[in-house]
Amino acid sequence: MSVRWYDIPGESVRPVLIDADAIRRRVREMGEQITRDYRGKNPHLVGVLKGAVLFHADLVRAIDLGVSFDFIAVASYGLATESSGEVRILKDLDESVEGQDVILVEDILDTGLTLHYILQILESRNPASLRVAALLNKPSRRQIEVPVSYVGFEIPDHFVVGYGLDYSQRYRNLPEIRALVLEK
Repeated sequence: MSVRWYDIPGESVRPVLIDADAIRRRVREMGEQITRDYRGKNPHLVGVLKGAVLFHADLVRAIDLGVSFDFIAVASYGLATESSGEVRILKDLDESVEGQDVILVEDILDTGLTLHYILQILESRNPASLRVAALLNKPSRRQIEVPVSYVGFEIPDHFVVGYGLDYSQRYRNLPEIRALVLEK
C-alpha cells in the first residue's frame, strides 16, 4: 500500500464514517428542505469558520432561493481534540442580522457549548428568525441542549476530520468524514 499525504506518524484517519457521495446527497436534501421552509423569503446563512466552510458553500448552492451569507469565527478547541469549554470570537459578522431570517451553519454539534454561545450572540442582534443547520450531530457528548432545525448526519463519539473539519489545521480537504485516532 502506498503512503498518502494524510499518513502522518501517530495519527490514523482510516475509518470512513460518511463517504463523499452520501454527503453530497444529504446536503442537497437539506437545501431542498430549507427551500421549502423559506419559500418567499431570502434566508441569510451564517457559516461558522473554518470547519463549516465547505458545508456552507455546498448548502448555499443547494438552496433554490435568493440567499445572502456571512461568516463568524470562534475558537474553542485550539490544537486539542476536546473543547476547552471557553469560546472566543475571532471574527465577527460583517453586516447586521437584525430583521433577517438567519440560518447558522455549523459543521458539528458536539457538547453544544460553542453553538449555545453563538446563538446567544446572534439572538441578541434581533434577527426575524434564527435556526441552525448542522452537518454532524454527536448527541452522546451533549452538555447543553440547543435547538437544531436541520441535521445532516448523527455520528458516534469519534473525533472526526474531513469535509472542512480538522485536527491542528490538517485533513480539512478530505472529501469524506473520517474518524481520527491518535496513537499513544
